[in-house]
Amino acid sequence: MPLLNGGTVVAAPGDGVDEVTLRELVREHRLTAMWLTAGLFRVLAQETPDCFAGLQEVWTGGDVVPAAAVRRVLTACPGLRVVDGYGPTETTTFATSHPMADVVPDRIPIGRPLAGMRARVLDRSLRPVPPGVPGELYLAGAGLARGYRGRPGLTADRFVADPAGPAGRRM
Repeated sequence: MPLLNGGTVVAAPGDGVDEVTLRELVREHRLTAMWLTAGLFRVLAQETPDCFAGLQEVWTGGDVVPAAAVRRVLTACPGLRVVDGYGPTETTTFATSHPMADVVPDRIPIGRPLAGMRARVLDRSLRPVPPGVPGELYLAGAGLARGYRGRPGLTADRFVADPAGPAGRRM
């Protein structure tokens, strides 16, 4: 995203990231945003929640993000926004997001679809289910992969026709 919006990408050193390295990267490169796995975010939030100071936004995901970890970081870094991103392998990194700056629910939801994405909960017949009724989450839109390379059978099974999209679109 930074490259598509005139920004710069700074990759962390290959020997790992700890709170000292994170602070140095933020200071040296004047970082405004960062993406971390949920596991690393959780560890840093537990050990040194103020290590995110200076950033405007932290994106995290790839696993459950504990509400207590987000609260700890937001308390230590006023003005910071933490965004939980959700997206299975079949999307380009994230398909939905849930930003938090003040209110952190006890169970962080997967949020709303990103621009160009659609998220729907459907039944077995691919019809929308009412709120509160169990169903399957389907994602569609610009961030959806084209399929599994070299695996047309699996692609046909997992990337089904989108009944709400134009002909040929999959979800």
